[in-house]
Amino acid sequence: MKIEPQWIDYNGHLNVAYYNVLFDRAVDEVYELIGLGPAYLERHKHSTMVVEAHVRYLRELKLEDPVRPPCNCSATTPSAFICSRSSDTRPGNWVSATREHDLGVDMTAKKVAPFHDSVLRLLKRMQAAHAVLPRPDGAGRSVRMPDKR
Repeated sequence: MKIEPQWIDYNGHLNVAYYNVLFDRAVDEVYELIGLGPAYLERHKHSTMVVEAHVRYLRELKLEDPVRPPCNCSATTPSAFICSRSSDTRPGNWVSATREHDLGVDMTAKKVAPFHDSVLRLLKRMQAAHAVLPRPDGAGRSVRMPDKR
């Protein structure tokens, strides 16, 4: 993926809001592969929504940095999955940010709902395939203040 010039802030690097744009564009490609794209919404009136997102900003991205945001599916339930995304760069192969989230939603009722069986099967397959990969650094991490001592 390429960083667009208007995403660069006055500090000369990618503005924090646009990390989410990169992650969202990347997940759209994954959604197509597992049957969660626009056709799923049209056919089943179900989609996904972000109810929590934890973004870690680890290293700045500049306009000329190429970005490859892979997705690692580490857990699934009938109505949710955790897919850690990172903005890896090439050729340096360093991680600039990570994010994880995803929840199935019935768009008519606006309530959490299970994924269609065909999607759940593909999510489980993706999780099994990714089980052999190392757990992404920071996956499942929460935001917390250090203990006062």
